[in-house]
Amino acid sequence: MPSPQDRRRYDLLLAGLDLLDQAIAVFDAEPKLVAWNQALSRLLDFPPELVREGTPFEAFVRFNAERGEYGDGEIEKLVAERMAAARSFQPHYFERQRPNGQILAVRGVPIPNLGFVSLWTDITELRRNERLIEEQNLQLEARVRERTQELARAYQELREAQHELEATAEALAYSEARLRLILDSIPAMVAYVDRDQRYRYANRVYAEWFETTPEAIVGQTIAEVVGAEAYAQIETHLERALAGERVTYEYHRTRANGKRVFARSTVVPEKRGEEVVGFFVLSFDITEQRAQQEALIQAQKMEAVGQLTGGIAHDFNNLLTIILGNLEALDEALTARGLASLAREHIAPAVRATRRGVDLVKRLLTFSRRQPMALAPVEVGERVRGLGVLLARTLGELVTLDLRLPEAPLYAHTDGHQLENALLNLALNARDAMSPAGGTLTIRVLPCEIFADLAERYGLTPGRYVQFDVIDTGCGMAPEVLAHAFEPFFTTKPFGRGSGLGLAMVYGFVRQSGGAIRIRSEPGVGTTVTFVLPQCEPPAPSSDPGPAAKPETAPCALTVLLVEDEPEVRHLLRQMLMRLGHRVLEAENGAEALELIEHVAEIDVVVTDAVMPGGCDGGTLIARARTVRPGLPAVLVSGYWHEAPALPDVPALAKPVSQAALAEALRSVTIAHVAQTVTPEEKR
Repeated sequence: MPSPQDRRRYDLLLAGLDLLDQAIAVFDAEPKLVAWNQALSRLLDFPPELVREGTPFEAFVRFNAERGEYGDGEIEKLVAERMAAARSFQPHYFERQRPNGQILAVRGVPIPNLGFVSLWTDITELRRNERLIEEQNLQLEARVRERTQELARAYQELREAQHELEATAEALAYSEARLRLILDSIPAMVAYVDRDQRYRYANRVYAEWFETTPEAIVGQTIAEVVGAEAYAQIETHLERALAGERVTYEYHRTRANGKRVFARSTVVPEKRGEEVVGFFVLSFDITEQRAQQEALIQAQKMEAVGQLTGGIAHDFNNLLTIILGNLEALDEALTARGLASLAREHIAPAVRATRRGVDLVKRLLTFSRRQPMALAPVEVGERVRGLGVLLARTLGELVTLDLRLPEAPLYAHTDGHQLENALLNLALNARDAMSPAGGTLTIRVLPCEIFADLAERYGLTPGRYVQFDVIDTGCGMAPEVLAHAFEPFFTTKPFGRGSGLGLAMVYGFVRQSGGAIRIRSEPGVGTTVTFVLPQCEPPAPSSDPGPAAKPETAPCALTVLLVEDEPEVRHLLRQMLMRLGHRVLEAENGAEALELIEHVAEIDVVVTDAVMPGGCDGGTLIARARTVRPGLPAVLVSGYWHEAPALPDVPALAKPVSQAALAEALRSVTIAHVAQTVTPEEKR
């Protein structure tokens, strides 16, 4: 399910598309409608109930066929022909005149393995102008022929005919000037090229796209104007056009300022008999369109990677629960038999390695934004200053650390420990980027204000933020590396020197904190990582809690109903509970557990997995159980935090769970249950 940030990006994209006069619709591979702009209904007169997400493409085709948009013919045949063309997922362009006289240019572009995008443009006025120009040219030709015939018939009328010819030439010049004005005014790039690929005409928009003037283009070859980079992309298409084929293609070029721009061109050959004497070029700048598509694809990719890592982390938690629990049990057994030295030698390293695996899972969950964070006001200046002491010893003598911190206290609403981890990750990456020569690492913290326009761009709420800049003078990153910087497991370090989770963890932490992050880097110059976190007010002073209450003791032995769908995890938890002295009943799903609760009155507490198959998860099980046994104590165990229900009186333990944490959770819920069931007389 898309995150709110992704949804905001999606809404922003649709809002931008709604500003276009052209109708745009995106269909998936089925094909069904996925996205569109308001011009789709306005331009094609589709009813509102038809233009909705999930409408099959066939429904639009059938609607048009039934109202006569495709002319006379059998409805089913017309629909079948157009559905066959759509399912071929081939780029196409054609013009269609509607019954009301409106002329639409229809362009379809496939999205590999996903669907296709259709674009409708109203070219009625353009075609009307073309017909007007054609009629004027025909009239002028007729007048020229008439005057020529008059000259042949009567020499005495020569001077009069000559005068009329001059008038005709003036009209031709006016017509040409008017045509040029029209072509210079339309938002499209228009040019004419002869058979030798030399420009004979280019409108103003075409020349501006190539950063020159129409006068400078005329007489040059296509290769000279577009440059070697672009010509290599379009050469084969031009050869097809010179062979008499109408072609449409996309290409890009790099401008003098380094910006890459994209265009989509249609080339129409001009023939005299069977000979191609030149061709007309109609192009559109699609740079913004490509940028929007790439932004959407990147957002979808990051969301997909987040879902994947969350799923992997869930399975890892179950595996680590089994491994860590059995290692702890083995360590306890060896120690009890007087083999503590053997346990330290063989079991302790395995436990440490497993706990590193737990840390790796937490970093995965941080990237996928499924790891809970302890959000609170954090005085960032003091935090970074304290971290600087650690960094000064860690970075080495060749790296100069420059801390630029605010003089007044500055608070951010975040998780202080994860903030330190994020800055430490960035600092270590910077150190590696400056190795072996060394350099300067600058960490700058300052308050900033983010206004509506920038907030929309980065999916933030306008307001006050704390900005962190981590700047190094290292080797920098190439554009192709920078594009993958936040992806988990992507690393340029040698094997064994990096997991590829550092920047992914930072990205997940910043987004989960309600902030945004970006990287600017230039090879050979260095890298700047900038991220912002919401600014907040200082925490309210805490009141004196008074003397601590004496801890209560839970009942020694309980009858525990253990509900877990993974057999090995269930076996491990059963062993933990039995070592704690409790009696254990087992169930592998919610339905089996409910049946036991209804028939076994001796059950004191339920320990259940949060996520289980069969339509009854941990939260649902507890709610249904309490309709039978009100106030029944319960403990949740989850390896997938974002799906664990939040119940105020039910502690939730993260997998892998330790025996000590399980014992404490049972103690807390049973003490609370006993306190609720004690009568006023018993209290006295």
